[in-house]
Parts: sequence; structure tokens; C-alpha cells
Amino acid sequence: MIVGKAGKDGRRRPSRWVRVPRWARVCTVFGAVLMLLSGAVLVSYEALLSRYEGAIGKGDLFGDQAAGAQERKSDIKGPLNILLVGIDPRNPETPPLADSIMVLHVPAELDRAYLFSLPRDLRVEIPKFSKAEFNGGTDKLNAAMSYGSRVPGENPDAARGFELLAKTVQQVTGIERFDAGAIINFTGFQKIVDAMGGVDMYIEREVRSEHREPSGVHRKGNPYGEGYIGPQAVYTKGNQHLSGWQALDYVRQRYPKNGVPDADYGRQRHQQQFIKAMVDQAFSADVVANPIKLDRVLRAAGQSLIFNGRGHGVVDFALALKNIRSSNVELIKLPGASIGTGRAYRGERLQPAAEDFFTALREEKLDAFLLEHPDFRNKSK
Repeated sequence: MIVGKAGKDGRRRPSRWVRVPRWARVCTVFGAVLMLLSGAVLVSYEALLSRYEGAIGKGDLFGDQAAGAQERKSDIKGPLNILLVGIDPRNPETPPLADSIMVLHVPAELDRAYLFSLPRDLRVEIPKFSKAEFNGGTDKLNAAMSYGSRVPGENPDAARGFELLAKTVQQVTGIERFDAGAIINFTGFQKIVDAMGGVDMYIEREVRSEHREPSGVHRKGNPYGEGYIGPQAVYTKGNQHLSGWQALDYVRQRYPKNGVPDADYGRQRHQQQFIKAMVDQAFSADVVANPIKLDRVLRAAGQSLIFNGRGHGVVDFALALKNIRSSNVELIKLPGASIGTGRAYRGERLQPAAEDFFTALREEKLDAFLLEHPDFRNKSK
């Protein structure tokens, strides 16, 4: 179980993970992590970044801490693969599910990156995991974290669950080893956006909120059935400025009736679009030239994640990835399709072309692959 820092009386404070609301299922992982890895280096706030690193929760996300993981270094070399996961822990006793699963691939030159999402409902073979007494089996990808988090006689451990999820994603993609990983605590994410003064982004089509009224208040439940009733927050097409609650609300919308015709795949696209906008805002002069605001942003991010660099610290990754900006991050759309419909729905599957993408990733040929397969590019607008 992930717990907070010890108080003055020596007792552990309740973890912030306990209070994560169920509705915060958003893939805003990369924005926070990219700020973590490279934002402060842009203006050489090394002291500030070091203080921020000390605020980040740490966990043995890959199970190699006791196996002689390397000491911290500052000579990180590419290519790099980083696994970013957002979870929805409802309470300390419930095994967490991975609601957001992203992989950031950085080529050997460390001057650009590729970001792709894996459907949380992807049907996969989850390998055996003795630490959690799990014998392996077929299930949705997000369940891997739940199975792996189980600790006999104790509350679930999200870091242990991450380890099994990482092994499962490696099996799906053919990636031999992740160089770093992060678990995101969404409770602090709204504070990150608000600390930056909001985020400017382009809304590709009008979207109506399923969950929020224009004021941000949650819509009332429908007394006659499922869903909600009452006025809806509306995100109109064009350039918009979103506050923290609006950003969280917009990127969670996934129903065709609310203006997202391609459902969860549209939600993934909107999340990636928002990620780039968030990074742009983090690098804006309004943030990086304002030490007080930058400190506030980085501290909010530090409260939102647990990071493991497999022997390398946050500052090491910041130095290695200092040349990456949103303009040289390619957003990837993996082709998939549902297995069954309606009540017969069993999950998602990737189409055969996704295997070609994974092969190009492993062979460091993604640029050539995307020239031949432009449909894999997720548009930013």
C-alpha cells in the first residue's frame, strides 16, 4: 500500500491516493511527467528541480530494487522507453485498475519523442506473477495492475501492481525493458493546471459534458434511469482557455451523444491534444520566467506522481531530455477494434498493423514507418 509521509508523531498520514475521485480517469500523465523531466531545466532552476525531486513519492515499480539496481547516474543514453500509468484507487482495500496506460519512446538521439496509448480494455495474456500469487490468464490490460497489486493479508500495493502491468505491456509491445516509469495521482492534477493559470488549447469539435454543469458543479443523477440531468458545460470548437476542472472534464468525455463520435478513441485523441497544450503552457514565459509560479507548478506535480528511474533520478532525466518540446513529440494512434458489441462486448483488440508499429519502434525506424503510415499520426488539431 502506498502511504504518505510520516507526521511529527511518527505515524503515517493517510495516502493522497485514497481520495482520488472515480471520475478522474484521464490520460494527462505525460504533461506532468514532461514538466517533471525537462521543464525546469529550460531556465536552469537546478535547485528548484532538486527540491521538487525530493517531494516526489518513490517506489520499486519494477521489482529490481533488491536485485542490485544501479546507482544514480547522469549519463542517460537513448533509446528510452518510459511507462506512464494513471490509476483510480477507490479505497485502500480495493485493488487499483490502470485507467490510463501510455508509453513514451525517445530515440537514441534524445531530441524527439513518440507517445502512444494502449486501450485499457485491450484483451491480453497477463503473465504469471508469483509475488501476488497470480497464476496468469487472459483479461483486459487494466486488470494486470489489479492482479499484481494483491498482497496476501494486506492492502493492495500499487507499485507491485505496476510491476505486473509493465511485464504485460512489454509482452504486448515487444519492448524488452522500460527505462523509467511513473504512477500518477490525479488528485493533484487540477492543481497543476490551475497553478499554471489554466491551459490554452484547440477544441476540434463542440463537446458537451456528461458530468458537469457550466459552473463546474456536478450534474444531478437521473431519478428515472441512468446518466445525469440538468444543464451541461459546453466546450465549443476553436481556441479555448481551460481551467483545471474544465480540462479534467473535457478530456474525460467519450460518448457520441456528447459530441465524441469515435468514443474512447476520440477521448484518447483529446487527451493527447491536451497533453501537448499542457506542455506548451508549462514552457511558456508566463511560467518559466516566474520562479514563484514555476515552484507552485512543480510542487503540485510532485504531489501527483510516484517516479522510478531505475537508478537515475529526476534531474538525470531532465538533463537527458532537455531538448524535447511539445513540437517534437509525435502523438500516435494505434489501430484497434472492439470485440463484441453491447452486452456481448469483451474488450478491444489491436489490428495487425500495430505489430508493424511495434517492430519499427524496437528497430528505431519509426520515422520511416510514419512516412509510409501517416494514418498512425494523431492530429493535434
